[in-house]
Amino acid sequence: MSPAISIKNVSKRFRLYHERQSSLKEKLINIGSRSYDDFYALDDVSFDVEEGSTFGLMGHNGSGKSTLLKLIGGILKPTSGEIITKGRIAALLELGAGMQPDLTGRENIFLNGSILGLSRKELEKRFDEIVAFSELEQFIDTQVRFYSSGMYVRLGFAVAVNVDPDILLVDEVLAVGDELFQRKCYERVKEFQQEGRTIIVVTHSVDQIRQIGDSAAVLNHGKLVYKGAPTEAIREFREYMFNDVQVEPQQTSSELTANDHLRLSLAVDPETKEKVKKIRITEAAFCNPEETTSYKITTGGSLRGQINWETTEPVENAVFNFEVYDKSGELVFTASSEELDLGVLDGKGSVEFRWGSIPLSDGTYTVNGVIMNKNTSEIYDWQEQRYIFEVVNDTKSLGYVVLPFEVSIRKD
Repeated sequence: MSPAISIKNVSKRFRLYHERQSSLKEKLINIGSRSYDDFYALDDVSFDVEEGSTFGLMGHNGSGKSTLLKLIGGILKPTSGEIITKGRIAALLELGAGMQPDLTGRENIFLNGSILGLSRKELEKRFDEIVAFSELEQFIDTQVRFYSSGMYVRLGFAVAVNVDPDILLVDEVLAVGDELFQRKCYERVKEFQQEGRTIIVVTHSVDQIRQIGDSAAVLNHGKLVYKGAPTEAIREFREYMFNDVQVEPQQTSSELTANDHLRLSLAVDPETKEKVKKIRITEAAFCNPEETTSYKITTGGSLRGQINWETTEPVENAVFNFEVYDKSGELVFTASSEELDLGVLDGKGSVEFRWGSIPLSDGTYTVNGVIMNKNTSEIYDWQEQRYIFEVVNDTKSLGYVVLPFEVSIRKD
């Protein structure tokens, strides 16, 4: 099967001028003489997106994700290289993109639909469906300048998903709007997946990629640093995010992580100038307490997990967390040492978690290991799904959990 999108040695250069010229006279005098730097938002990026797949794009702010999406959508042209796409593209690139504030919602539907390649006759047929999906019946003849941010997204998403695109581009908008509308968006995305359409999603929420993505790529300062399975891509994303933070000795830097505004806690070695973690996970593992060499347990059986740690300087208020996911990427449960006062940690040690009864159904579960600060939410170390345990259910019950129950029957 040929790829739906083929990106071949694509670079995108922007010019950053050093001086701002405010008058026409200055512009005329300095024609051709203004100094500037070349900034490469994308630098020789190449990969394919398979037809019918859901593909995630990850990277820190300024890594080139949105620029690449605009190139795929034809909004920008690459400085070099080429992008080959197969089929009709619908793009929801940013909040309010493509909306004309002086036009009504009704007029914007026809405007955006025509830009996406639909005739007026086709749009008239789909108009009621678009409005119903957006849930904006009451405001459809109001100028969109008076819409809230959530209303913008509703209208834009409703148009994009109702023009029968072969390729849907989504940039950081699935997290906008109320919970019910987000659920509706996810349901439509799943419908597209079942219909074999190609979807590219740009997001900081790695849980979205884990849940709906077939594959993913990581960009770092305009360069492609990884392409492959979502779990491995998420791991690479977090590693690059850690290594890329610019800090001074004994200071921390704020970064946006998957779900919250958390901080990666870093220090700088004064001799090597390399960034190091104040405390890190050296090893973690799960086992059956009855058979310490096995990571398999039976449904309802007990489970033991352990995190080994090592510090480069004394650390206070550390909290150790486990996050457990099923094979589809859904978060199943978490465990935290938050209620335990660990005091000052220095040197090496371990933290042990015990569960008396695990009611999970059979399957293989993957686990994140996290060390963070209880008071500031600084992340000291994050190990993305590097650990597993397996649950065996002899009863073959359906569902996620197997709960004990009693049953009785009465005959009159």
